[in-house]
Amino acid sequence: MGESIAEATITNWLKEVGDTVEIDESIVEIATDKVDSDVPSEFQGKLVKKNFEVNDVVKVGEVIAEIETDLKDNEDTKIMSQETDKELIIDDKRKIASEEIKTVSIPSMDLLKNDKDNSEINKSDKFFSPLVKNIAKKENINQEELNSIIGSGKEGRVTKQDILNYVDSKLTKSDHSHVNESKPLVGDQIIELDRMGKIIFDHMSNSKKISAHVQSFVEVDVTNLWEWRDRFKDSFLEKEGQKLTFTPLFLDAVIKSLKDYPILNSSIIDEKIIIKRSINIGMATAIENGNLIVPVIKNADHLNLKGLTLAVNDLGNRARSNSLKPEEISDGTYTVTNVGNFGSIMGTPIINQPQVGIIAIGVIRKTPSVIETNNGDFIGIRKKLILSHTYDHRIINGSIGGSFVKRVAEYLEDWDMNQII
Repeated sequence: MGESIAEATITNWLKEVGDTVEIDESIVEIATDKVDSDVPSEFQGKLVKKNFEVNDVVKVGEVIAEIETDLKDNEDTKIMSQETDKELIIDDKRKIASEEIKTVSIPSMDLLKNDKDNSEINKSDKFFSPLVKNIAKKENINQEELNSIIGSGKEGRVTKQDILNYVDSKLTKSDHSHVNESKPLVGDQIIELDRMGKIIFDHMSNSKKISAHVQSFVEVDVTNLWEWRDRFKDSFLEKEGQKLTFTPLFLDAVIKSLKDYPILNSSIIDEKIIIKRSINIGMATAIENGNLIVPVIKNADHLNLKGLTLAVNDLGNRARSNSLKPEEISDGTYTVTNVGNFGSIMGTPIINQPQVGIIAIGVIRKTPSVIETNNGDFIGIRKKLILSHTYDHRIINGSIGGSFVKRVAEYLEDWDMNQII
């Protein structure tokens, strides 16, 4: 799974105990970070054990199922040993029993080895995952409090969601202890958050707690950009069978600006600034149920304008049809959201953790503007929009944050009218 993915939820078992499984046949469906996916078998055999049930939250690397195999049918199968991280190749020269149990797990990404200073929690008889321990440490939850949390995971284990709910309930009690609890009245509509809604709820709440959000705004004259697109949109549609939207044009300016200000293409990990070598642009995309998903264009700085356009259209279409892969929504280094699609003049977006910046693009409007010429100033109609840059003030000061969004505006205003696509 992606670098930033630490756990997944079992949503549907496609095979039951006793069923025959073929190599590369899907066994189970999982949901992770807003995307549904499935886990195929690396072995041929019979499913003999399921270690988790539907709706269980599973850490990356945990064994989710066991398959009984006949080695004759799996001679060429390669097994990745989690203990040694070396490939063990089954070969007929080895004296192995004719049948053996193989395990299926969510691919391991060892991201949570941060158990230092958790000695009190480590002494507990209850099992707590590294992720839960780290959250407990960060939120100053002592061992007694941690033991008191009722877990919803397998065998009563405390999941990430359990401890985050506990933290939120503490904050709610603290902030509203003097206010009567709000209760639904007759005629009120009650809407339960779906799984994606809960993920967004937690992700946005945590981002506001983690980062010091501050914004800078710039007005941009995109008249030339508008006219350039108008000139090429029909021929592009005829030649490529796809629309030429404004989104890849905006992304092109953002990518160039990130090269000029690489500190915006970074993350904060353990109080260290990690400036990313790759520029992976996330583009917030609205889907039918009202939620947002952020597919990521990997190594976007390696693409020309046509490549960006094709990537934007492909990811956007598959996001709306819920057919993205987990790796296509992970490892973003900077995010762009086009709030102008909904008619908004501007917006103040929330940073997509662990990134340090996000830019919102407002709607393009015709406005009366002062135009400077050698023969004097006059009033004319220009097409303009507002860029809103949200950045993490812990490491990005106003000078850098403001200069970055101004540079994006300059690239858009100085659009090369002679370039072709």
